[in-house]
Amino acid sequence: MHRGFRFCLVSIFAVLPLASPAAPQELSSQPSSGKSVCVAVVNNHTAQSLFVERMTERLARSLTGGKIKAVALDSDTTGDRTLHPTVENGAELQRRECDYLVLTQVTDAKDHNPTELRSPDISIGKRTPSVDASDPMGGQSGPVYRDNLEVNFALFRPGTQKAMLDTRIPDQPSGNVSDSLIQTMDRVANRISHELKKK
Repeated sequence: MHRGFRFCLVSIFAVLPLASPAAPQELSSQPSSGKSVCVAVVNNHTAQSLFVERMTERLARSLTGGKIKAVALDSDTTGDRTLHPTVENGAELQRRECDYLVLTQVTDAKDHNPTELRSPDISIGKRTPSVDASDPMGGQSGPVYRDNLEVNFALFRPGTQKAMLDTRIPDQPSGNVSDSLIQTMDRVANRISHELKKK
């Protein structure tokens, strides 16, 4: 009786090492659900010094959630006013096997070309005083008015130059221009997430 029981246990443990390696292969063969989004480094098209790497990371983190997984790229958004994928974007997009590409550019609102065809703006703000001493546009002499900045962004599928989404969001400064732009990245992420949910 005991010999038969020990023989069964030995047989079971002898089979387990042979069966276990197959499990990970079965899992890896299953198609992954959700959408993968590559976020190119934000392009600064203004005369102001901006933390574009920090903005890029914030946008990628804000996009990630639910069925969306976003990753920050090493390649930059184009410096052209009309957003389009660059050769570097395309190569990295293919290497990382992303389903979508996000391009983002910060510009001065006053430089906006009225003849440029784009999706309707969400809103347009007025000039806002900067009173934060850490803001280079502010100072101890009192508030200094500066023009609002705009965040232009576009969403692309791999292998195409036609954007699925191409619009802009005006920055709403809250004293420090860098901090306000970080918050604007959250608004950009919300707009892109809304667009992806329709796909």
